Amino acid sequence: MSKTTIPTAGLADSAVTTAKITDANITTAKIADDAVTAAKAGFSAGKILQVQSADFTSGVTSVTSSTLGATEVTDQITPSATSSKVFITINISCGMYEGSGKALQAKVGIYRSIDGGTYSLIYAGQGNHYAGQSYGGVSNQEVSGSHPINLNYLDSPNTTSAVDYKLYIAYQSGDVINTGASDMGRSITLMEIGA
Repeated sequence: MSKTTIPTAGLADSAVTTAKITDANITTAKIADDAVTAAKAGFSAGKILQVQSADFTSGVTSVTSSTLGATEVTDQITPSATSSKVFITINISCGMYEGSGKALQAKVGIYRSIDGGTYSLIYAGQGNHYAGQSYGGVSNQEVSGSHPINLNYLDSPNTTSAVDYKLYIAYQSGDVINTGASDMGRSITLMEIGA
C-alpha cells in the first residue's frame, strides 16, 4: 500500500489533533521561548523556583541612632507568581561601641520595597532588641564588641514586580553600631518558593 503526502495547505484547521502528534516530533527546538509556564513545568508548592544572593566585603554602614537606618546589605528578586513566597536569610557580624556606658545592644530589621516604592519594615527580631551584652554593675566604661546576627524570614510579597529587601540597623544601647569590619563578609540570600 502506498502512502500519499498531503501538503499543509490542504489540511483543515482542526484536522490534526494533539493525539495524532507523536512525542518524538515535538523537539526542544520547536518550542518557543517562554512557551511553558511554571505551572505546566510541574512546579509545586514548596519548591525553590529561583535564588538570588549578594555578598559584601566593603562599604560598611555605621549608625549612631536608636532609629533603624538603611545599610548596604540588600538584594532584589522578581517573583514568577503572585502566590510565591520569598525566604530571606541575612548574615552579618554587627560591630558595636559604647564610650561610657555599660551595655551594647543592637536593633535590626528587614525592610521591603516593591517596584521601586518606599521601604517598609516587614520583620524585626525579638522586640527589636536582637543581640548584645550588658555589663552588670559596671558603668562609665569604654566597651566594644562584635556579634554575629542571622535573620531568617518568610515573606509573602504578593507581586510579580521586582522586590528589594534591605537590612536596617540601630543601637538599643551604646553609641554606634555598624555592619562589621570592612574585611568581614556580609550576605543576603533570597529564595522564591512556589506556593
